[in-house]
Amino acid sequence: MLKTKVTEMLGIEHPILVGPMGGISFAGFVAAVSNAGALGILVSTTLPTPEDLREEIKKTKALTDKPFAVNVTLLPSARPIDYGAFIQVAIEEGVDIIETSGRSPEPYIQMLKDAGGKIMHRATRTRDVKKAETVGADLVTILGTEAAGHPGQEEVTSMVRIPAVVDAVSIPVIAAGGIADARGLVAALALGAEGVLMGTRFMASKECPIHDDLKRQMLEFGEADTILIQKSIKNASRVIRTEQTEKVLEMEHKGATLEELMPLIAGEKTRDVLHTGDISRGVLHLGQVVGLIHDIPTVKEIVDGIISEATVIGKRLSEIGVVA
Repeated sequence: MLKTKVTEMLGIEHPILVGPMGGISFAGFVAAVSNAGALGILVSTTLPTPEDLREEIKKTKALTDKPFAVNVTLLPSARPIDYGAFIQVAIEEGVDIIETSGRSPEPYIQMLKDAGGKIMHRATRTRDVKKAETVGADLVTILGTEAAGHPGQEEVTSMVRIPAVVDAVSIPVIAAGGIADARGLVAALALGAEGVLMGTRFMASKECPIHDDLKRQMLEFGEADTILIQKSIKNASRVIRTEQTEKVLEMEHKGATLEELMPLIAGEKTRDVLHTGDISRGVLHLGQVVGLIHDIPTVKEIVDGIISEATVIGKRLSEIGVVA
């Protein structure tokens, strides 16, 4: 069993968090993660209303008595979002771990502090996690460019970003991007992180609510099968390489506007892929670690396997003199 500041602060068994994924991180999946001893994180602002979040929290609580978190993504949205209302619902329902991302959590820090829970902030730049610490975050998560979704504009790898952030802040650091197994976990801990956040690996799990055909396709992708799109609109996104995403990249190189790109990158296109398994229908966010995924086990089997293999790696490192 691995004990770190993250496991102690969040009350979880293993230093593993599963990132909030749109169209995926709802009650059943999140509860499966938490029941496995890791930390599941519910999405919130992709839900239609704060009351929908309330129902999702209640469903999650009916499925697990273990800790779980709620993510509030503070990015601008096509529809008006009252971020404070989502946070207030999470607080009212007794969720004591809130993850923020997208922009500085400063406007909501006092509300969160008054509730007495733990505040995690996820970002892609060293300066942003430093700011999060300054305004009162208890933990920070840093994404390397290998990560799925939105890993930032700077294209700095986790191998560099993790120790840079560990050196820059005094609060516990959670590492994300490029991590899919025990080797990634042990490497992140060696770089100074206190835990890891993973997404892509858990998409290929039995409990993940995406189409089975999509899970099977994931086993065929290699580590070089993703590309970064949307850098031209300052919203870099790591996605699987398809004719459609290649077209997006080509349009960007020709100076396409956001309005011209939207028909190809809109959120409903991603949901289409997740629900139908047809990657030609839209954009599929996957990290480079998709090339390390070769099976579709249960969430618990993934977590238990990572922890078990980490112990084996520790013994090997001891044998060669790296650790006592």
